Amino acid sequence: MGSGPGTEQAAGGVALASARGRWVLLSAVLASGMALLDGTVVNVALPTLGRDLGTSLSALQWVVNAYMLTLSALLLLGGALGDRIGRRRTLVIGVVWFAAASALCGLAQDAGTLIAARALQGVGGALLTPGSLALVRASYRPDDQARAVGAWSGLGGVAGAVGPFLGGWLIDGPGWRWIFLINVPLAALVLFAVRHVPESRDEAAAQQPFDVPGACLAALFLAGVSFALIGASGDTSAAGVILPGVLGLAAGAVFVLVEHRRQNPMLPLELFRSRLFTAANVMTLCLYAAIGGILFMLPVQLQTTLGYDALQAGTATLPITVLMLLLSASAGDLARRLGPRLPLVAGPLVAAAGVLLMLRVRPGAAYATEVLPAVVVLGLGMSLFVAPLTATVLASVDASRAGLASGVNNTAARIAQLLVVAGLPLAVGLSGTAYADPDAMNASFGEAAVGCAALFGLAAAAAAVFVRPGRTAAWHGEDGERGGHGSEPQCRTCCGVEAPPLEPGGRTGE
Repeated sequence: MGSGPGTEQAAGGVALASARGRWVLLSAVLASGMALLDGTVVNVALPTLGRDLGTSLSALQWVVNAYMLTLSALLLLGGALGDRIGRRRTLVIGVVWFAAASALCGLAQDAGTLIAARALQGVGGALLTPGSLALVRASYRPDDQARAVGAWSGLGGVAGAVGPFLGGWLIDGPGWRWIFLINVPLAALVLFAVRHVPESRDEAAAQQPFDVPGACLAALFLAGVSFALIGASGDTSAAGVILPGVLGLAAGAVFVLVEHRRQNPMLPLELFRSRLFTAANVMTLCLYAAIGGILFMLPVQLQTTLGYDALQAGTATLPITVLMLLLSASAGDLARRLGPRLPLVAGPLVAAAGVLLMLRVRPGAAYATEVLPAVVVLGLGMSLFVAPLTATVLASVDASRAGLASGVNNTAARIAQLLVVAGLPLAVGLSGTAYADPDAMNASFGEAAVGCAALFGLAAAAAAVFVRPGRTAAWHGEDGERGGHGSEPQCRTCCGVEAPPLEPGGRTGE
């Protein structure tokens, strides 16, 4: 991948306050909001899906991971597609694909069909978020780009905050199928709005070939490891576990060789020569594995063990996104003044405390005294570390590669969640239909909470060791290899729980 999403600056561009500028922003926010909304509601629907379709836990794991697998494997390519064929066209393709796959999800009559449709939905998701950001970055005049990216991020955050509440209401009301079918009218609205959006492309990027072998090998690696982990927690034979695991690991090894030798790889491995970049992505893997694990288990625990309905379970986690919406910009300002080390150590530790408080979320627990304090503390911890983590990633590479670095970091977060959803039930001994048994679910949830708290602790330790203290260290190249060349984050509002915000990279107005 030769560039991050939207790395080409618009030569003229439209004004943010103009009618066309508002159409661009509406198109981009609705498109990315579709994917963000979907990512926040499916976990809440899992117990209902299991009952209606009569599925085991392994099938529910695949309902989550089929989407995450294709999304993770294709996200970096999705960010580059608009440079080649046109950002507006890429967004239209992504919206139509996502809506069609969502309709298939809503019409699925069995778990196998739903899983296949979710994999197709992930392909569309890989186009929506990077495609919408690329459209914003390329459409506006330079003086308006930073404000436009900030508005895109903030308004998209509102979709993330609404998601759990809306999803719970749909599941309890019209039914779980509508968490997917609602994307069809949303897509129609995007297609209406995008008619007013100018087309743009990067002619230089159009000459570079796509790294199709890299994307295929990445997908095989993720699929093989997921099959092995999910199969091991079920009644799959030993051969059915070992064979996909070995094939997946082999595909991962070949992926590294291919990316090392390709002239224009999807994942330039030289990025990892920066110790700071490598450390930031290790922290990302730990942090988002912990987030993904606890947010996969918590809605099931609330519904199976405490008897919540879907609306109550979705609303119970709403404080997390609200706190991130309100506090993430302030946390970024704090990191700018004090350096990123303090919030990157303190944030995960606060989040770990919130997860440990969830040990009190057991049969008979009251929302106000047991559930709410745990969720609030977790949300405070996440609010502290998400913006400084993004700033550290951007500071670790040259500004010209900041968009790519952000894409890699975003992908790492999604891979972490894919792997934890595949492996956590195995680690805590939850399999088959045990997720519907209150006693079994309660015991496994306690073990999962301890494991996720440990992952937060590992991230804090990594920050303490590898991120050096300093007032403006995050923007002055701590490795000494790219001092002063990093970009500041433009997405100041961070409230997506599935991954850090994508950043366009570069300095506005260059």
